Amino acid sequence: MQRIFLLGYMGAGKTTTGREFSAQTGLSFIDLDVFIENRYHKTIRQIFEEQGEAAFRETERKALREVAGIENAVISTGGGTPCFFDNMAFMNAAGTTVYLKVSVDELALRLEASKNSRPMLKNLSGEALKQFISNTLSERSIFYEQAKIIFAAERMMNGNDVGDLCRQLYAKVEDFARRETGKR
Repeated sequence: MQRIFLLGYMGAGKTTTGREFSAQTGLSFIDLDVFIENRYHKTIRQIFEEQGEAAFRETERKALREVAGIENAVISTGGGTPCFFDNMAFMNAAGTTVYLKVSVDELALRLEASKNSRPMLKNLSGEALKQFISNTLSERSIFYEQAKIIFAAERMMNGNDVGDLCRQLYAKVEDFARRETGKR
């Protein structure tokens, strides 16, 4: 049984990596945000706007526990998922957590292109966007860095890069699993 949780800042490539990793390994792929949207028939944005962040985080917590019951899956979490309640400890207990670590500059490049679909970023650009990412990332890093595997996901320019990254990630996950089995 294998359960892998991908975590990291928005734009780190959790969904892209998760889909490709799933395709390469034959594991199921679950995007936690998509799971929530399908369950509640609302977008994440609508849930935030209608119910507020606190209600969304509780919904997210419940959904995380539900998908954690699925075996042989790669689960892409939301950027804030590890930072609320006991979600990080829960994921560490339920499977292998992987922090896709990306620099502030690279995140800013990636997010500049998609900022209009991300309410928290739509009015930010250039240095203001970088500062926002830097501030938020420094607050969240304490949670992200509790992951069992910290994986550099800087280079994701095209499909070949993503494929190579997933092969490297697979090797890291397998190495981690061997070391964990050896400890028992």
